Amino acid sequence: MHVLRQLMKKVIHIPNYMLFIASFLLVILSSMLIVFIERESFPTFFDGFWWVMTTVTTVGYGDLYPVTVGGRWLALFLYVFGIGLIGVVIGKIIDSLAIYRKKRQEGDIMYKGKGHYIIIGWSQKAKYAIKEMLATYQDIEIIIIDQLDKAPMLDSNIYYIKGNPSEQEPLEKANIQEAKSVLIFADDDISDGQLADGKTLLIASTITEMAPEVHTIVEVMEENHIKNFKYSQIDEFIISNETISSLFVRSAFRNGMSNIFGQLLRRSQGDDLFYVPVKSSWNTYKDAFDDLLKQGATLVADHDNLNINRMLNESIPNNAELFVICDKPTYQKIIRG
Repeated sequence: MHVLRQLMKKVIHIPNYMLFIASFLLVILSSMLIVFIERESFPTFFDGFWWVMTTVTTVGYGDLYPVTVGGRWLALFLYVFGIGLIGVVIGKIIDSLAIYRKKRQEGDIMYKGKGHYIIIGWSQKAKYAIKEMLATYQDIEIIIIDQLDKAPMLDSNIYYIKGNPSEQEPLEKANIQEAKSVLIFADDDISDGQLADGKTLLIASTITEMAPEVHTIVEVMEENHIKNFKYSQIDEFIISNETISSLFVRSAFRNGMSNIFGQLLRRSQGDDLFYVPVKSSWNTYKDAFDDLLKQGATLVADHDNLNINRMLNESIPNNAELFVICDKPTYQKIIRG
């Protein structure tokens, strides 16, 4: 037993790939050997494979078993060495899964995917953003970057990377160069808007330096700071304080105004804003407007230009990005058509 114990200790320190190769060879060779030794009891390779697997995994159904001396010697060998080796391999697999889960919870991973979305700065707003993103496209992958001790949210397509997002290391771990878009949320723990925007600007500058081609959206606390962000080549800005205050005022002056914005901001309620590709049959904006209106959608913008109703007779440019307001079934019908 002492010799066996020492042997198993050495086996544990063998590289994982060597253990997997040894286990594979053990199972295959033993399956072939038992068929060669006992052709009557094990007429096919699958019968031998079945017996070896039930033996080394200690299941032991008893439906197949060796009757010759040679077959029983092979069984004894599997009892002593095969079960131990497979046990070590199974233990290694379980340990690897546990380590991977721990790394995911602690944000110590390296993401290798492409076309993902990165959210920087965990907050209630970030939580709602993720919920809305998944409600729109269920199969997208999202990475959260923050300095929390444990992941605030985890799922099969949601990952967490711990680190200071103003430094390159966590951004490299998130494979930012291959990301589709980056959303930077202002730090809710900083009450001073100037300080919060300063931190956001530092993060944005690092991102645009590493991945200038990635679409970057930034939450800005004070509108007069936007001019500072434009030097960092930020694509879009969400003005946090002014947007909320403006919505409050508009709702106070005109009842129901917040409900209109709410429908456009939430996929789960009413009509929504959707992007539609330009059809080859549309030459002017009027062609697109009339065709979409017949299908139950209203053309409202090209990129961020809301003057569609005053440019209906103009030709649609090649780089047009048209947006409509409609419900989801109508949008799906337009896309299929």
